[in-house]
Amino acid sequence: MHFDTPSFFVLEELLFPQAGYDMLHILNTRLLAVWAVSFGLLFVIGYFMARSVLKPVSEIVKQVEAITASNLSKRVEVEDHKDEIGELARTFNKTLDRLEESFEAQKMFISNVSHELRTPMAALIAELELSLYKERSSEDYKKVVENALSDARNIEKLSNGLMDLAKASYNTEQISMSAIRLDEVLLDASAMVMKAHSGYNVDLRFEDDTEDDGMVTIRGNDYLLRTAFVNLIENNCKFSSDQSSTVQISFSKHKVLIRFSDTGIGIPEEDMEHLFEPFYRGRNRDFSQGNGIGMALVERIIKLHKGAISVYSHHDKGTVFTLIFDYLQSD
Repeated sequence: MHFDTPSFFVLEELLFPQAGYDMLHILNTRLLAVWAVSFGLLFVIGYFMARSVLKPVSEIVKQVEAITASNLSKRVEVEDHKDEIGELARTFNKTLDRLEESFEAQKMFISNVSHELRTPMAALIAELELSLYKERSSEDYKKVVENALSDARNIEKLSNGLMDLAKASYNTEQISMSAIRLDEVLLDASAMVMKAHSGYNVDLRFEDDTEDDGMVTIRGNDYLLRTAFVNLIENNCKFSSDQSSTVQISFSKHKVLIRFSDTGIGIPEEDMEHLFEPFYRGRNRDFSQGNGIGMALVERIIKLHKGAISVYSHHDKGTVFTLIFDYLQSD
């Protein structure tokens, strides 16, 4: 069949009217508008919801930024203790607690160090200045030199104690550890004490015989353990009328026990709770000279070696320090 040109356009107009194209165009325009409006609404709603959710975090950040070294006592406010934000705030507060404790300990340490160093330094300067005021005999000068030397030794002892205390404050990972025999360290410590103090006596006893070297071997630092043992032996000797210390080493299941005992004046009950505080000197401070570092140093060294220390003391009957370590098992 043959269609002429005018008849074809008429048929096309009948099948695809212009109104249909207009409707499709309007529909597309409306769908685009709805999509744009919906996207805009979702963006605005999401923005405000995100701000609402993150607002507590922003508040915590602002509060934390306002905390400095001068106001470490300030804490982050916790609105809801049950949600994740409250948990975050509590974590911040716990961290601030540890920081404040560390700063206070540091301030106290520096204050005590300054005080302890000032006393022997002032005495040393005073001795030397007095010796210059007028001409003295050789005996007088000798006495001045002896006093100055004594003060200098006190300063040296304090400085060494402070350095050892700093070493004992390191993490285990920062300290060289190896397998060491406790009996050998005790023998070295005893020899050092008796060499430094001619009047001191150390009685070293082994309560149990063993052929297993592992039972007297622990993992530790030779220098620090020797320092701790020297302090304990000296503490026994200087507070005993006979200037002696009895050191006993024994064994139990997977443990090695060392007891440092004396028959001295004992430790007053009110001083026991402060015994391991740095620079604390109790009622016995007039009985013997010291700077209050020794026992604090001992406790830190023992804890560093994952050991335990306990003290038993009775007035005028003596004191016993007991150390417990896990020994290395032999293959």
